[in-house]
Amino acid sequence: MRRGTFVRWGVPIAAAAVIGAAIGAGPVIAAVSGEPTLPERSAQQLLADAAAATGKEGGIAPMSGTVQQTASLGLPALPQTGEASPLSLLSGSHEVKVWYGGADKVRVALPTQLNETNLIVNGDTAWYWESATNTATKLTIKAEAGQDKRALPTPRPTDVTPQQVAEHLLANVDQHTAVRVINTAQVAGRPVYQLVLAPKDAGSLVQEIRIALDGETYVPLQVQVYAKGSAEPAFQVGFTQVTFTPPAAENFTFTPPAGAKVEEKTLGAGMEQDVAADRAEHAKDVAERAKVVGQGWTSVAVVPFSLSDLKTATPSDGPQGPSHGPGGDAGADPSALIDSVLKSATPVSGTWGSGKLIKTKLVTALLTDDGRLLVGAVTPEEITKAAGTK
Repeated sequence: MRRGTFVRWGVPIAAAAVIGAAIGAGPVIAAVSGEPTLPERSAQQLLADAAAATGKEGGIAPMSGTVQQTASLGLPALPQTGEASPLSLLSGSHEVKVWYGGADKVRVALPTQLNETNLIVNGDTAWYWESATNTATKLTIKAEAGQDKRALPTPRPTDVTPQQVAEHLLANVDQHTAVRVINTAQVAGRPVYQLVLAPKDAGSLVQEIRIALDGETYVPLQVQVYAKGSAEPAFQVGFTQVTFTPPAAENFTFTPPAGAKVEEKTLGAGMEQDVAADRAEHAKDVAERAKVVGQGWTSVAVVPFSLSDLKTATPSDGPQGPSHGPGGDAGADPSALIDSVLKSATPVSGTWGSGKLIKTKLVTALLTDDGRLLVGAVTPEEITKAAGTK
């Protein structure tokens, strides 16, 4: 059975965060302009407001709403995988509904044309429901003595909403970025400040990133990433409807319908430490193998890469077949995706060697014949220049 539907929302969010992570730290401010509908605030003030709203202890205030994610990245035709696959998020529009009553009261629902998937967290109990398979998984959340349950791997609204993207972007504004403020926009019917981050380097494919902050709460309501030469965002995630009032208690209760298959699992009790150790080991391995060429928006990641190894990778199946529920596998075929992307690749060569170039609106990738993968939000000229740095 496929990977938990909500896990796949991390794919486009991570892509935007990578673009933002290339920026650095410490803002340089440009101008404030436009007819004000909100009181004027400097970019420095809004950066501080946004950081406080997304990072304060106890999390954001109770809220609920509908989030829409859209992507128009200029990718080649991808394999037909259906709505359940992470690949489906790389194009088109997708919607998720969020109810947030506090750190231990969260509900996330992803409706599709015929079905719906829900994750409901209420205290130390959570339910994961898939109507397509008529399966409900009851999750018992156990915290060890002295452990904060909020540290356990349970979701926050920022895991599927603009707040997480904005947090990464705002933490990395530096001398490579011009920042300005627009105070005349609206998102989900609410007046917002827009922080506009624009690369100063002409080698970047990004024209600008717009982060809309609610004019009252300063919670990020929308993030838009524009590619150079495009009037519409290549990637966008934002609320289409939002209410900053505590959701009704019934939103956090769930009773499996008659005839549903019910399973039970336990989270916590040492799992956090195991996950942290695995992540640390993976990060160390990546750091040892990878390097970064360039600075700011024109940074290029360079990693060893074997096409044959990637194409032979298959989704991991358990003894009962593919896993399902939170952390399960989506069943996407990496070989089909690679074949589709490589069909659009352009053969290139230079003093650095030869390889295949793939360009989208926001990202350029170069797969070299000597076993390297270079990826960055940069022009083909920048990526081939980086290929010459060994």
